Amino acid sequence: MATLAASGLENDDEFAGRETFHGLIVATEEEKRTLRRVAGKMPATCYYLCAVEFAERASYYGCNQVYKQFIRSPLPPGSTTGATPAGTNFNPGALGLGSSVATAMTEAFKFLAYGLPVFFGWLADTKYGRFKMICWGVAICGIAHVVMIISAVPPVLSSGNAIGPFAFSLYLLAIGAAQFKPNISPTVMDQSPHKVYHVIKDKNGEKVVVDPEESLASVMLWFYLLINVGACFGIPTSYLAKLVGYWAAYLIPTIIYLLLPPLLWYLNPRLVKQPPGGSDLGNVFRVLGDIFANGGLTHIGRPGFWDLGKPSVRRAAGSTKNYQYDDDFVNDVRKTFQACGIFLFQPIIQLNDGGIGAAGNTLTAGMAAHGMPNDLLDNLNPVSIVVMIPIMNHIVYPGLRRAGIRFGPISRMTFGFAMCTLGSIAYSVLAHQVYESSPCGDRASTCTDTELGDEGFSTVHLGLYAIPTIITAISEIFINVTAYGIAYTQSPKNMKGLVASINLFMSAVASIISLSTAAAIVDPYLPWVFAAPTIAGAIITVAFWFTFKHLDNQEFVINTDFDDMKLDSDKSDVDSEKGAPSCGVRQQKTIEASIFTLPIRLLCI
Repeated sequence: MATLAASGLENDDEFAGRETFHGLIVATEEEKRTLRRVAGKMPATCYYLCAVEFAERASYYGCNQVYKQFIRSPLPPGSTTGATPAGTNFNPGALGLGSSVATAMTEAFKFLAYGLPVFFGWLADTKYGRFKMICWGVAICGIAHVVMIISAVPPVLSSGNAIGPFAFSLYLLAIGAAQFKPNISPTVMDQSPHKVYHVIKDKNGEKVVVDPEESLASVMLWFYLLINVGACFGIPTSYLAKLVGYWAAYLIPTIIYLLLPPLLWYLNPRLVKQPPGGSDLGNVFRVLGDIFANGGLTHIGRPGFWDLGKPSVRRAAGSTKNYQYDDDFVNDVRKTFQACGIFLFQPIIQLNDGGIGAAGNTLTAGMAAHGMPNDLLDNLNPVSIVVMIPIMNHIVYPGLRRAGIRFGPISRMTFGFAMCTLGSIAYSVLAHQVYESSPCGDRASTCTDTELGDEGFSTVHLGLYAIPTIITAISEIFINVTAYGIAYTQSPKNMKGLVASINLFMSAVASIISLSTAAAIVDPYLPWVFAAPTIAGAIITVAFWFTFKHLDNQEFVINTDFDDMKLDSDKSDVDSEKGAPSCGVRQQKTIEASIFTLPIRLLCI
């Protein structure tokens, strides 16, 4: 591919005799320490894939925004569509199943959407490939969207039978999303041509180092930006549900979803695709088996734990076994487990980002909305992220690089954890103030269902809900984008879909916690529903920093090389038959730096 040899310095006398890699001038250790680092340019296919993510997430979040209200609240008096009748302040609603059922159904949906990717990520790595799995997910979600519209049309809502088709479409959508989600971000990062640290001259003639980590971080910031542009579609769907009805709220995301088939058709021949190579998961278990068969149990948390599984060490100890992997693969396994240790700190923090289950929706149900849909301000989460990401990508992060300040992955995630914990404090304060000012006291969320009607709202303005929503939203930029990069760079080539899904699975863990506490997300417990995870989040933030702080200056690795970067048209018939790149599955070993090489306890690995 022409874009791979893009430095333009291979004929520059200043670099004569330098080590090159596919036409790139490999950066020396001295240059890494002294030269300014920049993010490299990424191919257009990266950004087209971000557009694919936008369309899928716009449809997903556009519907997701109104689920809780659809399930929790009953049809307003005189309404057949779920919309609020003109001249009243009732909240929109449809099924009237209450807060506990709303939490249970939406968290079960979330659990499936973020738990099933572990299976589908493994399946993509092993047999079908990431792109094919993405296409299958798109087809299943399309069917789900159509059924969801049918469940919300007036005749179905009025019949009292809407729960059946709605529940079917809800969980079918979760299955489709689970096929799509773990495979799209690795596919975006597969397109990166920046596999090694290399030197270029910028437009001013300054020598700079192209940093693979910063290159991935830059494109993944745009990826996360478009996720949240899509999530902003919850704003019009909230208003459509309130003013027109839920059928319209579900129709708009479906229309956006129709962008996906032509986009994927256009991208198909233009993408670099990692073919299914047979998952490395079996070899991972073989490595662990060798370790524990040779004294690993007594070495947990000690230096040398992973060395016990290296083929060179086993052969030196007299083993005659035929190993299907080498020492570098064992190092990849170690890094994969270390990445999973980092992911384990996320679930409690995610509970602080908007509250447990339907707690936020339950809180706002008792607040004075002044004509706004009570779930509207949840949309400030994606809006805040959309506003902040360009600032981070074009001002803050480049400014830190120019100043020579390395804001490493652990610093970024710790900063995000702390910001999320601080923001979540405001949710508890708001819940207390709503109880203090509601005519029904600590029964504020259901006060409008009493004889007080629309006079039963607290005097606390709904606008104050924006404060914690914005703060916790911005924290995601530091946590989630960094986690995408760790999941990709820390995994063996044939396990990237699986490891990406393990990162996503942390959201499923958070959903399990929400499901187990669904019965408590009612009055009069709301202040403690918010306060308990806040306290836990503060403890986790401190523990995370002291566990991983010494890793902050270690560098990302991208353990695929240029031989992996082939379009369909570049692959020979033999490659297609084997389902693997012509170079095999060897990794580029001589120029990779290591990352996250801590002796971490098995609890965290």
